[in-house]
Amino acid sequence: MRALFGRKVCDLKELRELTHQAIKDGQNGQPYTITREVILKDEEFRNFAEDFFKDQDWITAEDGGVNQEGEVRCIRVVNIDTGEKVLVNTEGYSYPRYTGLEI
Repeated sequence: MRALFGRKVCDLKELRELTHQAIKDGQNGQPYTITREVILKDEEFRNFAEDFFKDQDWITAEDGGVNQEGEVRCIRVVNIDTGEKVLVNTEGYSYPRYTGLEI
């Protein structure tokens, strides 16, 4: 599994645009592994996706980073109503410091 991660991306719209451009430029992303999934209802997901700089109570200091195999450790955040997903690597912060889309 590979994903393109952006650092300090402000929202889902910007993440989509950056991902689209990176694919167009021939980037193929980084390998990643899912440490856990967070399932949100549509309204909760939209609130999360509108501001990636906001602290989230479901993020812990242990989330994120890179494992010994060089894979990005991330949370998969899923919109239960639409199936949309965002990958979050917090790098020890309480907000989504790095975000990505599965490619």
